[in-house]
Parts: sequence; C-alpha cells; structure tokens
Amino acid sequence: MKNTAERPLPPFARKPLRMLIDGHWVEARSGAVLEVEDPAAGRSFTTVPAGEAQDVDLAVRAARRAFDEGVWARRSAVQRERTLWTLSDLFERHIDELSELEVLDNGMPISLAKRAIERAIDGFRYYAGMCTKIHGRTSDISGLRAQFHAYSLVEPVGVVGLIVPWNSPFAAACNKIAPALAAGCSAILKPAEQTPLTALRIGELALEAGVPPGVLNIVTGLGSAAGAALVNHPDVDKISFTGSTEVGKDLVRAAAGNLKRLSLELGGKSPVFVFDDADLDQAIPRAAAAIFSNSGQICYAGSRLYVQQAVFDRVVAGIADVARNMRLGGGFEPGTELGPLISERQRRTVMQYIASGLEEGVELLVGGRSPDRAGYFVEPTVFASPGKDARLVREEIFGPVLAAMPFASIDEVASLANDTPYGLGAGVFTNSVSTAHRVARLVRAGNVWVNFYGGSDKSLPFGGYKESGWGREGGPEGIDAFLEKKAVYMRL
Repeated sequence: MKNTAERPLPPFARKPLRMLIDGHWVEARSGAVLEVEDPAAGRSFTTVPAGEAQDVDLAVRAARRAFDEGVWARRSAVQRERTLWTLSDLFERHIDELSELEVLDNGMPISLAKRAIERAIDGFRYYAGMCTKIHGRTSDISGLRAQFHAYSLVEPVGVVGLIVPWNSPFAAACNKIAPALAAGCSAILKPAEQTPLTALRIGELALEAGVPPGVLNIVTGLGSAAGAALVNHPDVDKISFTGSTEVGKDLVRAAAGNLKRLSLELGGKSPVFVFDDADLDQAIPRAAAAIFSNSGQICYAGSRLYVQQAVFDRVVAGIADVARNMRLGGGFEPGTELGPLISERQRRTVMQYIASGLEEGVELLVGGRSPDRAGYFVEPTVFASPGKDARLVREEIFGPVLAAMPFASIDEVASLANDTPYGLGAGVFTNSVSTAHRVARLVRAGNVWVNFYGGSDKSLPFGGYKESGWGREGGPEGIDAFLEKKAVYMRL
C-alpha cells in the first residue's frame, strides 16, 4: 500500500468542500476557509469553510424550522428507524472510503480507522432500533375525592448542538447523531477543525438516506468561532460535547444564558493495575496498547500504570520492549502501529511533558524523542517510578507517554486510582475474580476493564465521574440525554 504522500486523494477530498445547512452545500458567509492537514505529512491537502456566528445562526434557524414543522420529529418511530438503518447501510457500503478519509484527517493506522468505523456502525444501528422503544408510563394516582388517569410523555429535547473531537472523528460524530436523531431532535454537528472530512461525508450520506433538510446540519470552523457561537446560541436547547475538561468548563459557563442542557464527555488520566497473579503474557501487550493505541490520543488512555512490586521490573521492561519495537509511520504505510499526533501544536505539547519528566529526574526507559521526519510523530515513551505529584502523573498528556509505578497491595488501589480530578476509565489485570470485583468497586471511574483495556458497547453507558464529564453516551442513558419527560394528569 502506498504511503500518504504517494496516494491520490479520494474523490470526496478532491472536490470543493462546503458546509451543509438546510439541505444545501454552502460556503461560509465570510468566504473564509480553513486548511485541512495530513498529520503524517505535515501539509495541507484541501480546505473547508471557516464557519462563524452568522453561519451557525443559519444552521440553528434551519434546525429550529425543521423541528417546529415536525418533518422528522413527527415521523413515526418506524419511519425514523428505517431511515437511520438505511444510513447505517450506506456507511457500511462506503466503509473503505470513510476509513481512507479518516486516515487523511487523523493519521491513525487504517486498520484502526476501519475497526472504529465498524463499531460506530454497530452503535448507529443500536440507536436506530431505539426509535421504537421510546415511551412513557401510566400511573395510578386515584385519591379519595377524585379519580385520575395520569401518564408521562417522552419527547425530543429540540434543537441540539453536537461538538465532536479530532481523535476518532467518525465514531464520535455517530455517537451523537444516532441518539439525537433517534430521539426526534434536529441537530447541528460541529466537527473539530482538524478533522472535518468524515463529518461532511456523513452529511452527504444522510441526505441520500432520506434525512430531511434542516434535520442534520454540519458547520465547519474553529471552536473559538463556530463552536462558541453554537454553545451561546439562545435557540439551541442542548449541547452534547466531547473534548477537553478545560473547554467543558467553559461550556458550563456559556450554557447559563438559557440554561441549555449539557452532556459532557471530557478528559481522563486513567489508571491500569497489574497484579502479580495476572497472566503477564496478556497483560504486557494489552497494557501497552492501552496507552499507545491511536498514539495515546484517546480520552480513556491508560496513561498511569501501577504494577505490583513482585512483577514490576518484568512488566515495565516488557512494555518498554513493545514500545521500542513499534513501527512508526503514516496510516497508509504497511505495518504501521503508531501514527502521528494530530498537529504540530499537539506534538509540541507532548514533547513539553516529556521534557518536564526529564527535568524532574524521572527515569526514561524508552522513547522520548520526536523523529526527524515529515509529520507530527513522537516515539512511544515509558517513564519509570515518577513521584505522585509529577506532571506525568497528574495531567492528561494525550500522547504516547506512559508513567509506570509500583504498588504493594490492593489496599493501595483506592488512594492511587482516585487521587485525580478525573474518573473516566480504569483497567485491572488479575486472575482473581475477587480482586477484579473489589477493584471495580474501589475505583471511581465510569468504565472498568478487566484483563483487557478500552472499547465499549452501545448497550452500556459510557462516561466519567468527577471532571471527566456529565451524563452518559451509550445504552438507554444515551438517548435519554436527548429527551424531555412530561407528566399529564386527567381528572375523570
């Protein structure tokens, strides 16, 4: 397979790219554009409109009109289900193209991109099926003086803004579009400025599947312009955001204007515990994958590794060997295991964290450099035994950097795992069923993986404790976030 620089762009990326507003493909009102970079080559290959407040306003007006007129919300549940299932079939039919666009935008290995899209399609179909499972309930509240027929209605929340990150763009978009449309909402999707391609392709396929104009609008642009305008718009009823905790806090402040509802899936500094009774032949490669997959650019990346003292040296040496032998390259290059970071800015940020570890005297076992090549690459990096207050341990890095530390017994798990403002994920490797269940209860995190790491299923809720977010995606909870509940009392 050719590397990125040698490959012709897919047809979608070669044509002029526009925003989708009210069923029409439009430029930004200002005419401004943003460069879209290939992070493996460090150069731009196309542009998208740089949407701003006036463009967001047009998209919100379109979504509001579509919602108020009921072109989607008042369709029968079966009709909505069929349309969303048709859209998922289109995704599956175009999976090779979507995977290619994802690699161009994000840089991840194409095998990883395809797996993520396959899982996203499964999740999309889960929520297509939820269209016919939205219902209220009746309640017997008859008293001595009168009788009542009382019941609850479940209705879409209205116009929603969906803001997604750059680390897995297609999957993140589907995680929000599917439950929002299944609930009957109208939506404005704002993709990350670095990764707009698959979002715009979703818009094309949605129109082809029969999603009415105005129901799904897509506005590209900077977060500080288009994103901020969406969050601050008084006619947006809800924002669903995935991104950094810092920006999530800004959204909370901005939402005060009309008390719009918020769902926030934010950052993490997730611990992984390896006990001395674990199958180390499994634990070592899986703990390595927990931090190095997608170049560490995963919100729940297992960036804090705690290994029981008796096996600490063996486990850490094994992970260092995995890191040392990983093949860096562009997402289209054969055998690539670790792709680039998303941007030069992110590369600099990760390198600053590595420098802070060296300045604090932490032992560097492997990596720590940025290769002298085109693109935004950082070697997989392992530090051993940093102090608990080191930046490597306290702060989310969002890169392929692991801090490994020893621990003595399960009695330390709660204090080690929970000594952080985050609570998104945690991993545990052990052959003891008792230990696994005890750790799952001790850790204050929204997701716990035992003897593997990462991944989720749409039948279960995904989200975080503490500063890792508000609300949940996945499961019935994921569609509840886009619904309002109304009580109706009828005196008989």
